[in-house]
Amino acid sequence: MYESYWKLNEKPFKNTPNPKFLCSFSQHSDALMKLTYAVRENMGAAMMTGVFGCGKTFIARTLIHSLSSRYAFAYLSYPPANGAEFLRAIVRTLKYSELPVKKTELMEDALLESLQNSLTDNNREGKETVIIIDEAHAIDDERIFEKIRLLLNFQTEDKFMMTLILVGQPELSAKVANLRQLEQRIAVKCHLEPLTGDETREYIVQRLKVAGREDPIFEENVFELIHKATGGIPRRVNHICDACLMTGFARKKDSIDVETFQESGKIFGSTIVPS
Repeated sequence: MYESYWKLNEKPFKNTPNPKFLCSFSQHSDALMKLTYAVRENMGAAMMTGVFGCGKTFIARTLIHSLSSRYAFAYLSYPPANGAEFLRAIVRTLKYSELPVKKTELMEDALLESLQNSLTDNNREGKETVIIIDEAHAIDDERIFEKIRLLLNFQTEDKFMMTLILVGQPELSAKVANLRQLEQRIAVKCHLEPLTGDETREYIVQRLKVAGREDPIFEENVFELIHKATGGIPRRVNHICDACLMTGFARKKDSIDVETFQESGKIFGSTIVPS
């Protein structure tokens, strides 16, 4: 709606995990590097944690896009409520056409067998299997964590038949730490923190450049206000910057100044923009 007004090719602050908008901050680059290493070196399991909205899903999606076609992915955006549903979701994602339909075939033993067959087929075809479980902190049933541990038993004599990546908020670390047998199997761990003030500025400028705008839009004194209002959480930064661009467009502004920043919170009912 406001793209042509600000001379943009697309909206720069959509809360979708588009890899081309990835900024090369050290912590994000390190997290992507560690997860990539865990996958390519067949290390079995990895875990990435961070506060809500800090870019975990973004990193996970970027990992998928960055790896070659010899990798087969099963991405669970939210963990199912019980062990059978968890296994069924993985089987369905890896090979939908072979999801069991008979009630007896939906038992956990049958699902594990079906999963092992899918892993074996991928291995035979020269493909590495990667299973990513997002929002894993929401797992309340320890039996699901036990199923996760059991999946790591799928091995040949010299390699894991999959790489399992857990992604979630910081409480995931505490849950895993209480399950020693699982915790000991996680070879790679990384954690994302909110952006600093300088990183918040760089984040905004970089996303505008990717969207086609080289010249400044936000005035320098607004960056600090955005960081203070959002706590450096990228998802919140996206929300407030999008609101600012819409307000600036509606008011026919030449740039986003402090007044526009404050007004955008009033117009869009934002709870993170101080008046």
